[in-house]
Amino acid sequence: MNSTLFDLTGKIALVTGASRGIGESIAKLLAQQGAHVIVSGRKVDDCQTVVDSIIEAGGSAQAIACHIGEMEQIESIFEQISSQHGRLDILVNNAAANPYFGHILDTDLNAFQKTVDVNIRGYFFMSTTGAKLMKENDGGAIVNVASINGVIPGDYQGIYSITKAAVISMTKAFAKECAQFNIRVNALLPGGTDTKFASTLVNNPKILEQLMHHVPMKRVAQPDEMAGTVLYLVSNASSYTTGTAINVDGGYLIG
Repeated sequence: MNSTLFDLTGKIALVTGASRGIGESIAKLLAQQGAHVIVSGRKVDDCQTVVDSIIEAGGSAQAIACHIGEMEQIESIFEQISSQHGRLDILVNNAAANPYFGHILDTDLNAFQKTVDVNIRGYFFMSTTGAKLMKENDGGAIVNVASINGVIPGDYQGIYSITKAAVISMTKAFAKECAQFNIRVNALLPGGTDTKFASTLVNNPKILEQLMHHVPMKRVAQPDEMAGTVLYLVSNASSYTTGTAINVDGGYLIG
């Protein structure tokens, strides 16, 4: 096997929501493979902590704050990337919002709007702006972190599930129209993962029991178990892969 298949040396990568959880694991793995990783999140101090650990391990990284629910911040981060690096090779849209857990009929406008602004509008304009920069430099790879809830809506996670279904569709639309620019666009669909973001689910014994009933592997994932799939999708190993959504769910969607 070609030992350079997963080599990202010289690549500029942007990972959103990278101050913890799945995003942190993705950022660290991409850096291990040689990419210069821009660690992004709402709080720059939290991002810097991840950057420091990457640098301590011998990698290259920097922290740039960005709330993808704010259009001005999306424009700002890409202006900084363009001026500092002149290119973007990898974009991982991982930041997400899930402010409401409850019956869909009780969803209020604020929760609806926040979820849509981040999970749909944020992903869309991160992708359009990032892809324009990639287009200027012979292409790149985008990975959208969606969810198995985009396939089978999660209990009491109505609007979140709806937005994640939109992310899956968005992935296919971008893949179809951006292939001509050598930009590949794919999605990761995590199952239950032990993160602070998913703590409402994995730390609730009743909900966890219901979840495990549908997971053949009978456990939740660790964040590091998501990163390898992203590495595959942004590397030369997946050079003919675009428009796909890969389930990393312990078998949840089998049945």
